[in-house]
Formats: sequence, structure tokens, C-alpha cells
Amino acid sequence: MSKLRVGLIGFGTVGTGVYKSLKDFDNVEVVKIAVKNINKPRAVEVPQNIMTDNPYDVVNDPNVDVVAELMGGVEPAWDYLKTALENGKHIVTANKELLAKRGEELFNLAEKNNRVILYEAAIAGGIPIIMPVKTILAGNRINKIQAILNGTTNYILTKMDTDNASYEDVLKEAQALGYAETDPTGDVEGFDAAYKITTLATIAFKARVKYENVYREGITKVRKEDIAKANELGYKIKLIANATIDENNNADVRVHPMLVPKDSMLAHINYVTNAVSISGHPIGNIVLSGPGAGEFPTASSVIGDILAIAAEFGKTDYLLPMMRCGHSHTAAPVRIEDTYNKYYISITAPNAIGVIAKIGTICASKNVSVSSILQKGVSDDNTADITVITETCLEKSIREVVSELDNCKVNSIIRVAG
Repeated sequence: MSKLRVGLIGFGTVGTGVYKSLKDFDNVEVVKIAVKNINKPRAVEVPQNIMTDNPYDVVNDPNVDVVAELMGGVEPAWDYLKTALENGKHIVTANKELLAKRGEELFNLAEKNNRVILYEAAIAGGIPIIMPVKTILAGNRINKIQAILNGTTNYILTKMDTDNASYEDVLKEAQALGYAETDPTGDVEGFDAAYKITTLATIAFKARVKYENVYREGITKVRKEDIAKANELGYKIKLIANATIDENNNADVRVHPMLVPKDSMLAHINYVTNAVSISGHPIGNIVLSGPGAGEFPTASSVIGDILAIAAEFGKTDYLLPMMRCGHSHTAAPVRIEDTYNKYYISITAPNAIGVIAKIGTICASKNVSVSSILQKGVSDDNTADITVITETCLEKSIREVVSELDNCKVNSIIRVAG
């Protein structure tokens, strides 16, 4: 039996896990590995003759059948994969940013060269989501996704909740434990989750979603006071990747913090765990959860993709047709200001007669219906802490309400699920 010959680009945590795990399979062999430093001490023993510090040695090697790209980023990864496809190699990648920003070009190039790109590890680490959507759920009209797709932010929000701690303090702890990068911007500002929901929505909705049309808002403005108040009101705060599409192909795709009801599944997804909730017909609603990152969870998805190719390699001249990109149109984007949501608004206002009535009047003038409005305590400076929960209303209207709340400080505005 001939072996599928694999070349790895990137040999960090995930790449090491892939290499160690693939040694257990007789039908696959890693024949080339591109690393930054060949002489670096490693936790796994690798033959020196298969290592290189030049990724082009991998993508140009005629003995490589599949290139597994595990380095991340758009450049130079784009050129490596472009070269690999032009050289007739299949691709397995965990690169969510590249897929979000240049996926259309990449998949078109793959089809032109009759090659397949698999990317299970790029969305939710060890959670199987891409292949189920492409195969088992292919007969469904999926119209909604709500997901927790970033372990770092979920860890931070969970610890802020359990420890009644500030964002800044928990971030330092997460960095010390290795859950957050030295520069955490990609995670805490929502970029990572935005990359992932771009690709997931594209395949689930069978219509291309453009990354530049995805609204993004991170967790850096979430206060421990917001988390405590959410608990009192029956909610948890999570960074949610949300995507919906209507019958007219209008796609509302975004990432931002949300108050989710405590009785919902996503409210109980804590620490670094990820979860994806999918709604559609005829399936109804399903939730998949599990480890969203780490050496072996992510390696599991990469290995699964490699073995899927190995199972068909040499048996057909058109591998894995269901996993290929078949999009013929682009979804029409919905601007965030045109969306309808419920809102949690935290306000510090002067402790004066008529303040709550004034807030209610401003909301009514902008066609915003208030579900509840609560005042709790008076501070030493004679200001009151006021919390407003609205009914479903237009985002544009909420912005107008906030702009007219003179003499008041708006501490937080967070959308509410449901």
C-alpha cells in the first residue's frame, strides 16, 4: 500500500502534535517539515534530513502529496499555498485568517488545479464542524449560528465572573498561564472569532460572506460590574460569533459580547471550551462543544483531514467532492446599525427627581420599548447606578438614545440574546 506523503509548514505546538500522532498510521508519512530554526531543541525526535528552514522546499518537493500549513497569517502563507496548489498538492490548513481574507481566491485556485483544501482545524480546534456541515447537514437550510469560538476570551470572561475580577487582572493571569498571548489583541478584540465565523457562515449558508462585512467588537470594555449585574438579571456575558441569513440572502454576521440567558447551552460553556449552536431545517437546533485549541485537539482535526485525503488518494481523479467549494454567489451584508437586538445599558446618572422618567421618555421618542429600568444605590457623589434592558429594537435607534442622554454617563451597552 502506497503512503500519502505529507509536508508540514510550521512545527510549533500543533505541528508537533500532528507529527507525533501521524506516526501511528501506516498509510501516511511525513516526508518534509519546514521550521524556523532547524537546530532548535524539540520535544519530539525528528530525522534531520526531512527538516528545512525554507517552506518552498516543502511546496516544491515532488515527493509531497499534501501540504499541511500550520503557521498562520496571510503572508507569506498565501504564497506557499498558492505554489503548492500550482504544483498539484492538496492542502490541509488551520489558518483561519487566510481563509477569511483570501479564501475565495484560494478555493478557486484549488478547483482550477483539481485539488482539495480541508480546514477543520481552522474554525473550532478539536470540534468537528466543517465536515458535518458539508456532509451530514448538507440537506439542511441553515439560517442561524451562535458560537463561542475563542478560548482566550471565554476564559477571561469566565474568570471575571467566578472571581469577581476586573478584565485587566484576569488578562494578566491568563497571560501568565499561557492562555493569552503577550499581545492579546487578536483574541480580545474579536479578530480571531471574526475570522472563524466568516468561514463557518460561508459554508453553512452556502453563500460567500466577506470578512470586511463582519462587524467586530471585543471584550476589553466589559466590566466586572456588568458581569455581576448580568448575573442578577439571569444572564451570563459571552463573546458570541453570531450569523443569520434570511430568505432574501441578507446575511447578518458579527462578533461581540452578549448577555445570554442562564438557561441556554452557551451560558454554561466556560473557560477555554468552545461551542457552536446551529439552527436550520429540518434539523432544528444542535450544539457541538469541546476543546477549541491546544496541541492535540487541533492536531486531531488536522489529522482527520489528512486521513480523509489518504482514504481516497489514488482511487479517484476528483477527491472529496462534497468538501469542495461550490459557492456561486455572495451574501448581501446587513449593516450593524440596521440590525434589531435587545440591549443592556448601564448608566451613571445624577440622583435627581425625574431622571428615570427622562430616560424612558427619550427611549419612547426613538421607538425603543423598555423592558425594565432599575436604579440601585446612590454613590457618595450623589449619582445613581441605573440599568436599562430594552425590548427588541433597531441598533440605529439605540445609538440615537445614547446620544441624547446628556448629563448621564453611559458605562456599557451590550446586546442581549433572545
